Amino acid sequence: MKRKDNPMRDIVIDKVVINIGVGEGGEKLRRAAKVVELLTGKTPTYTKAKKTIRDFNIRKNLPIGVKLTLRGKEAEEFLRKALWVRDFKVPNYSFDSTGNLNFGIPDYTEFEGMKYDPDIGIFGMDINVVFRRRGGYRVARRRIKRGKIPARHRVTREETMEFMKKEFGVKVLEVE
Repeated sequence: MKRKDNPMRDIVIDKVVINIGVGEGGEKLRRAAKVVELLTGKTPTYTKAKKTIRDFNIRKNLPIGVKLTLRGKEAEEFLRKALWVRDFKVPNYSFDSTGNLNFGIPDYTEFEGMKYDPDIGIFGMDINVVFRRRGGYRVARRRIKRGKIPARHRVTREETMEFMKKEFGVKVLEVE
């Protein structure tokens, strides 16, 4: 009898996080939030400074950036738009050892259908994609009898690269 592949070992997108670090509060921060809202249709949350840096005029708990987390179909749709901006090419150093993908986009106007608005300006963003296996991640997040995810169930860098090639048609560039 032939054994079928386990569907619980399939790799899926857990979440896509969009981050714009402005470095200061005020009007510039509100314009960055407007950019994220234009791209996704959702309201982002503000990130705060963890410590005071006098040289940069940053105080602890001062809002200095915006971020937004997308999950499910919305995450997949936004990822396709972001990869279109990058011509579906990602360098191999964008994948980390735990199977996550991180890349940046220098200007939001490169997205399809976006035009330059002088009231907003130019903002770049970081996009982080977290992958997981379909089953078994509850072990690390449940309240009772919490445990570690075994190494055989973690997503590796190579598996993530193969997933992106197969599902999104991404070309992974070999950069040394």
